[in-house]
Amino acid sequence: MQATAYTYDPESRSGQVLLDDGTPVPFDAAAFDAGGLRLLRPGQRVRVEMGGDKVTLVTLQTF
Repeated sequence: MQATAYTYDPESRSGQVLLDDGTPVPFDAAAFDAGGLRLLRPGQRVRVEMGGDKVTLVTLQTF
């Protein structure tokens, strides 16, 4: 599913994304690392995969 990066802490490699309905969903370092990203800026469009109510992957949205 698509979302927008909302917050990101480079030290902990965790943050929050906003789903398209405006719901904030946190992600942890494991989800960030699974996407192979090095940096994330608020406002970037991302693709997330969910496992239940937890984000398991965050990666950049490509068109």
